[in-house]
Parts: sequence; structure tokens; C-alpha cells
Amino acid sequence: IDPGSPFLELSQFAGYQLYANEEVPAGGIITGIGRVSGVECIIVANDATIKGGSYYPVTVKKHLRAQEIAMQNRLPCIYLVDSGGANLARQAEIFPDRDHFGRIFYNQAIMSSQNIAQIAVVMGSCTAGGAYVPAMADENIIVRKQGTIFLAGPPLVKAATGEEVSAEDLGGADLHCRKSGVSDYYALDDHHALHLTRMIVRNLNYQKKLDVTVEPPEDPLFPADE
Repeated sequence: IDPGSPFLELSQFAGYQLYANEEVPAGGIITGIGRVSGVECIIVANDATIKGGSYYPVTVKKHLRAQEIAMQNRLPCIYLVDSGGANLARQAEIFPDRDHFGRIFYNQAIMSSQNIAQIAVVMGSCTAGGAYVPAMADENIIVRKQGTIFLAGPPLVKAATGEEVSAEDLGGADLHCRKSGVSDYYALDDHHALHLTRMIVRNLNYQKKLDVTVEPPEDPLFPADE
């Protein structure tokens, strides 16, 4: 965010003492409103230190709430992606309903069609559901030798086909920027990725629209000095 500007964190207590014998601080994801290149944006950042950034049911709800605020206020969305997708141990609570995991990608498509920018920064391993977010973004950045995008990682590829492949060859920055075309920007490191993000937001030429009608003021019925 812009130096010296405030960050309004949302849903800080999501996941607090929600799951027995499992700690999911802040629901495993950080969401909030911050100013980037002078533009107020919704920022959604996966926390890979919590179960590899995987989505618990509460993580999905928190992500959807951030997207709802973005749609209501027409705020560009920046996703700092480092996620293993759905938490498979709790997949029965994540996938089946209308307002569950798939709604995240539906919202991305809807906002993109409404000219609400969707920007993704791939800063780590993005597997399965985590891979859809950058793929469906309007513009996405991937960090060299750090970010990866694939539906299944090397262990599953080996189990299914017997082929041994590295994560970088399977879904790294060189592959997605030079061959597949999934990613738009090739970042050398995290700092470079965030610099590119600021540049993208700056180039949006975004102007916030107010939903209130400004009426011309009327003089008071009686003189003010009375």
C-alpha cells in the first residue's frame, strides 16, 4: 500500500476458536482495504503458514465477504495468491453450496465484466482451486522460481502418469509467461511483483464513482445571524 496510508483490515476474528483442536488465525487469509497508487483497493492475501494457505469453510466466507464489499463499492481487487486450494479434509463444507468455494471465481468473472479490475500476484504455490484465481484475473503477475500455477503438483503427476517433473517445469513463471500465456508479467522477486502491481493499478486510470447525488445547497429560511 502507499507509504503512510491506512489499511482497514476486515474480519480479523474470523476462525477464532471455530474448529476444535485446530487454530485458523484470521481464517487463514488477510483481507482489507488499502490505498495503492492512490486508489482504494480490496486486498486479499493467502497465509501459506496456515495449512499451506488452504481454504477452510470460514476462509471461503471471509474471501466472499471481501468480494462483496468490492462489488458494492466498485473497488479493484488485488489477490496475493499462495494457496493449496480447498482444505480437502473439510471439502464437504466447502464445495456444494451456491455461496461456497466456486462463488469466488463466479464473483471474479462478474466483477471483471463490470470493469472492476481483478489483479492477481502469484507469490507461491497455487494448486487446484488456488490456481483458478490468477487464471481468471484480468492481469496477473508471477514471481520467478517462486510462484507456480497448476491443478496438481509433481507428486500427483507422478502418481497418475509415472512422469517425474519439477514444480518449475510444470507450472513456473517461465512456462506461464513464455508458453501457456496464463501469466502477463514476469517478476524477478516479491518486491518487483509488488512494483508491477502498483504500476497496473496506476494505469487503470480509475476514478471512484459516488452513489450519492450531490444537490446544490439552499439558503436558510431565516438569516443565519439570528
